[in-house]
Amino acid sequence: MQPLAERLRPKTLDEYIGQKHLVGEGAVLRRMIDSGRISSFILWGPPGVGKTTLAQIIANKLETPFYTLSAVTSGVKDVRDVIERAKNNRFFSTASPILFIDEIHRFSKSQQDSLLGAVEQGIVTLIGATTENPSFEVIRPLLSRCQLYVLKPLEKEDLLALLHRALDTDLLLKERRIEIREYDAMLRYSGGDARKLLNILELVVEAAGDEDPVVITDAMVTDRLQQNPLAYDKDGEMHYDIISAFIKSIRGSDPDAAIYWLARMVEGGEDPAFIARRLVISAAEDIGLANPNALLLANATFDAVMKIGWPEGRIPLAECTVYLATSPKSNSAYMAINDALALVRQTGNLPVPLHLRNAPTTLMKQLGYSDGYKYAHDYPGHFVRQQFLPDDLKERSIWVPQDNPAEARHRERMEQLWGKERGKEKK
Repeated sequence: MQPLAERLRPKTLDEYIGQKHLVGEGAVLRRMIDSGRISSFILWGPPGVGKTTLAQIIANKLETPFYTLSAVTSGVKDVRDVIERAKNNRFFSTASPILFIDEIHRFSKSQQDSLLGAVEQGIVTLIGATTENPSFEVIRPLLSRCQLYVLKPLEKEDLLALLHRALDTDLLLKERRIEIREYDAMLRYSGGDARKLLNILELVVEAAGDEDPVVITDAMVTDRLQQNPLAYDKDGEMHYDIISAFIKSIRGSDPDAAIYWLARMVEGGEDPAFIARRLVISAAEDIGLANPNALLLANATFDAVMKIGWPEGRIPLAECTVYLATSPKSNSAYMAINDALALVRQTGNLPVPLHLRNAPTTLMKQLGYSDGYKYAHDYPGHFVRQQFLPDDLKERSIWVPQDNPAEARHRERMEQLWGKERGKEKK
């Protein structure tokens, strides 16, 4: 028997829930589909938001051959075989066959290279799906030939509509008397993932056995999922939940928990590049200036994993995980850039002080560009006080050092150079 999520998979755009910014009336992708001619594109978004479903709906709507490849199991030969079949099935009066590649971020460079000619010549229309940022994972020549559409986690209203549709239309669920009294736990555990939400509903109903009616409450959902925490997640990997636990364990300085969640990801078949990237982000965001070597080690870990692959890649990942978890923590740089961005949005394009401006022409020099700038290396200690922020912000402090030995040294140096007030608190 098919899972509920498969039984409820939409067949048309009218049945499709969510992503109104792409497929709602008048939206960009809807207009392209309605015109009957689509160009190659990549769908980027979290699991369970309708990437695969949307590709299938498009193929049905255009009545064109539809080929599917999984980046996990397909090689270059599989890509070339599909392209050859697409050539043979192409007719002058029809749209190009659609090639849908799930998890395209896992395709190697050589696999992606093998697609270029077919996409460029229109032999196939490529639809790729990825949970990872295509800028990092898709080669530039292929990315430049594709539009990029970002799919969002489903909103509460979308998830509620999906639940009611399941209860009203699914033949098996209609045989039961089901009453949902509380929705919060189901929505919280689903995390905006339609597939996960339907899996939770199916699990709870099955666990109710012969109960009649089945009354679903938050306590009931929580109890069922605690008894069977993997049942509601595709492949039992809990991709986003586990990476969240992993990063929070590092941030919380618990190496035992961090290495446990790492093992869960390794055992679950997680993409090593995904783990390594998160370590680089954690090193910059959570360790930061308290231990700048953390970012160097995380970056070296990423390079090492890319070079040696599995299974040996687990070793540098483990080394970096323990190092980051046991390092002192600071988010002062992370907070500083966020505060600076907020300040820029608030104050707009403030003019650069004249003495800081570049003066490559005579006219610029006559206008006072660069006039009065003091070259730091001409002064004792390679420092001289002068204004570097725009006039309206010249008294503003943005970076605030935190309480750790490394940043204490930075604070002391800034106080020596700029005075006691510099960096103490934001003004």
